[in-house]
Parts: sequence; C-alpha cells; structure tokens
Amino acid sequence: MTTQKIVSVQELAEHSRQLRGAGKRVVLCHGTFDLMHMGHIRYLQRARQEGDVLFVTVTGDAFVNKGPGRPVFSEQLRAESLAALACVDFVAVNHAVSAVEVLHDIRPSIYAKGSDYRSHGDDVTGNIAREQEAVEAHGGHIFYTDEITFSSSNLLNEHFNVFSPETKEFLQSFRSRWSDKTIQSQIASLSDLKVLVVGDAIVDQYHYTVPLGQTGKGNVFAVRYDSEEQFAGGAIAVANHIAGFTASVTLVTGLGAVDSHEQFIREKLLKNVNPVFFYFEDAPTVTKRRFVDSDLAKLFEVYFFREDPLLKEAEDSVCKWLEAHLASYDVVVVPDFGNGFITPAMIALLDKKAKFLAVNTQINSGNRGYHVIHRYPRADFVSLNEPELRMAAHNRHDSLEVVARQVGERAQVRQLAVTRGTKGVMMFDRQSKTFYKVPALSTRVVDRIGAGDAFLSLAGLCAAKRLDPEVAAFVGSVAAAMDVQIVCNREPVDPVALNKYAATLLK
Repeated sequence: MTTQKIVSVQELAEHSRQLRGAGKRVVLCHGTFDLMHMGHIRYLQRARQEGDVLFVTVTGDAFVNKGPGRPVFSEQLRAESLAALACVDFVAVNHAVSAVEVLHDIRPSIYAKGSDYRSHGDDVTGNIAREQEAVEAHGGHIFYTDEITFSSSNLLNEHFNVFSPETKEFLQSFRSRWSDKTIQSQIASLSDLKVLVVGDAIVDQYHYTVPLGQTGKGNVFAVRYDSEEQFAGGAIAVANHIAGFTASVTLVTGLGAVDSHEQFIREKLLKNVNPVFFYFEDAPTVTKRRFVDSDLAKLFEVYFFREDPLLKEAEDSVCKWLEAHLASYDVVVVPDFGNGFITPAMIALLDKKAKFLAVNTQINSGNRGYHVIHRYPRADFVSLNEPELRMAAHNRHDSLEVVARQVGERAQVRQLAVTRGTKGVMMFDRQSKTFYKVPALSTRVVDRIGAGDAFLSLAGLCAAKRLDPEVAAFVGSVAAAMDVQIVCNREPVDPVALNKYAATLLK
C-alpha cells in the first residue's frame, strides 16, 4: 500500500487536475526530508488540515546540495518514509533544484511551508519567493505552519557520523565563533570587489575510455574510446568561480593563433566576465587532453602547448594594458600555471601596481622544477599545495609550519594557504603569526581537478576583503569541497549552493 502512494510528478499532476475538477483542495509540501523527525510529522499533519488531499514532493538525490554525505538516505527511501504516513496521500520525487516547475504542473490550492521559511530574506537560495510566485500564478497561496521545528542537518551532523571526529570537532569550535548568518553576510560582502584575473587559459579535454588490458603484441595498454568532453580551465575557470560572487570580473589571458578554441572559451565564460584576449603566434591555446576511465582515473595525458609562446609584440601589448588598468582593480588574482603566458615583465607590473595580489604558482608536468612562488617579489595572498610549498623552500623534511614561515617571509605575504587534499587546508597569517587549520569538508570526491582553483578564487577574495583569515580558509575550503564533486571544470562553484553548503556545516 505504501509503495502505491509513490508516483511520478506527471501522475501527481494528473491526480491534481482530476481532484481540482471535483472541487477538492489539493495541498502540496516539498522538501528533502533526509531524516524524518517529529517536526516533519507535525508539519505534514498540519498541512493536511488545510485541504482534502496532501501531496508531497521530495528532492531527488542528484539535486540535494546540503554538504558532505548528503543525502544520507536515497530518494527512494525518503519517498517510502513519507508514503508510510497516514496524512500523506501521494509522494513523488522531484528531479529539480526547486519546486517551481512542480508547482506549475500540480497547481495546488495550498503550498505549505514550515515557519522557518516565513522570512524570505533568510532563504539563501531565493527559491521560496519564486515558489510563491508559481503557486499564486494558478490561484493558490502559500501557507506557513507554526508547528515545532528541528534541524535535520543538525541531527545528521551530530548523530549519523557524517563527519570524521576531527571534522566534527573543528565544526563545533568554528560555529561557536561564526554563525551561518555571519558567514553568509561576509560572503555577500565580496560582491562590490572589482576583480582582475590574469593567467593562463587552459582547455581541458577528457576522453572517456574503457580499459581493455594489454595488447596481444607488446607491452601496450589498450582502451576502447567511449566519448569526450571539453572544459574551460585555468584562468577561465577561476574567472567563472569569482564571477558568481562579484558584480563583474575582467579576465586577461593569452590564446594561440593556432587552435585558439576562442569561440568555445567565449561561450563558456559567464556573462559578467569581461575577456581581454592577447594572441601569440605559432602556438595553440594550452590544451591538456586526458584519457580517463569510467571512474575518472587518469590513464595518460597529452599537452598541446609551447613553453615560450609569447612573442615580444604580444608581451608589450599585455604590459601596456596592465600599466593602464591595474590600479583600477581592488584585487588581482593570478592563477599562474607556468605555461608561458605570464612573463617577468608582467610580474614586475603586478608587483608594482596591484592593490591586492593573490597568487598561485602551480606545479605541473610541463614546468616541474622551474616554477615556484619566488617568481613574485611580493604577494598579499598565496595559495599553494604542499609539494609546491616544499619545492619553493627546497625543504623536504621540516614541519609544514616551519616551511610555511620560510616561504611566507621570503614572499612577504600577508596570508599563505597550504592545500593538502584529504588533510584539508592550513592558513598562515604572517601578521599575527597564527596558523588556522580546516579539515577536508567533503566526504565524496568525484574529481580533484580544479579544486585548488576554487580555493584560490574564494579564499583570495575573502583575504582581499580583509575578512578574518579563519573565515577565508573556511570559505575557500567549502568551495574546494564543492568543486571535488564536479567533473573537472564542468561548472563553476555556485554562490547559492555554497551558502547552503556552509549553512548545513554550521547547523
């Protein structure tokens, strides 16, 4: 009987049409319902009193973006839990981020929400206002219950071992100093920053394959081609991350005259990114072709680039542009991948004229041993991974704190972040000589490519805004935690999703 209550959204819409035709009042509730508790039951029972039938839609697994390990229960189990309640007549899984389309399909007389949604200003997603418009467009109205409320996120965080003991201890300590509302307010404060991104444009290509094993002749590993996908990476990805949090971003980068991929890159840039392209001859736009298996394990990479693609004319043009415009930006973010776009003359201008300079010098297969942070005489904020930090200091064995101090002093940084993968992030504030540590905030990793760029983008903005170093490390870590759940640079970190993720962590 319980499973018979679970139908598709289309079937729910047809039931609603027939019931409305018979003069019945249809009530709709919508949510994640990841952990059924007394607050949910009271809310649903109260909603049922407002009409003749109660429909419930539950957010599908792919659209639950509430932090690590969520949802704890699958969409089918959540739907079954709801269907088991006597007050619920029908349940459907909604495969969308909000209930807007469902409301247009079902057209309920009443859309019931809990009392915690009454203040639309507290809704970081902005969905409740759009949902109200949708229900009212068809003659219905929104109704707020006043029953007892509990936080599912808080219950799951505390009792379902979503986090490691280290992460749980960190979050308990962090939330004692910083509420989710404070963090949301500080993230919102980034919007007035005028940002310039200067760095290498990279086109990332994934060729998805199925391993076949060793060939019949010779020690050659064979794969079967399945499909391919192309992503806008490097400085393009950084500009897109930042564009979600500020009003406008300018991107200065170099494209090749050969295989420029310019149309693809322009299509991938967010609307509020203003691109300023410079072109170098006899070279392609940097392209990294990766052959991966179905689990996104990298099998082999092919680089398409020249180590010194910038001709003198192009370098002069870039320097003239920087000379004329650098002083007008609040912060300059430099994802320097060491692929040849950023030259010593450009670095000298960045050092001289940037009001606030945030830098990452990435080690990759094309520059290992030749590319370290000391290319930059100064930087206000630096983000490096541990191998990049140790290579810059030529220090393999000392503690991370000792090495961070060495590199921080030489680069004259205000703040130095060290990203450590599954070990999280360490932030060194040179002025106070304080270290802040944030554990990894994701329990699910799809693809690590681009996570460092997401961290640089958000932590760099926070540092430029002079937010507390601990907040900068936390916000950057949330961005990285979200990014490792995205394939390569398929999409930038979404500001609404980041606010939700952070709020869930701090419940």
